[in-house]
Amino acid sequence: MTLTGLLVLLIIAAICGGLGQSLAGYSLGGCLVSIVVGFIGAYIGLWLAGKMGLPKLFEITIDGKVFPVLWAIIGSAIFSLLMALLRKTFTGRN
Repeated sequence: MTLTGLLVLLIIAAICGGLGQSLAGYSLGGCLVSIVVGFIGAYIGLWLAGKMGLPKLFEITIDGKVFPVLWAIIGSAIFSLLMALLRKTFTGRN
């Protein structure tokens, strides 16, 4: 993978993570956290899609690597909701 491809992939992951956090209504942090949330969301979303037998929708191929945009957004929202619930459970605040 080239440096340009890696940077584009990181930007797409950051956008997907940010959109997922916006849908969940809970922000875990800044731009770097959004990148991590985007990648974690992609794994969660693909796992859920595989378990439910749903098709892979709206994938972007960058330097031979496929990134599932729609499932990354959905997975990011689920991950953000889980983190918000865990924080509220353990600390008792929002």
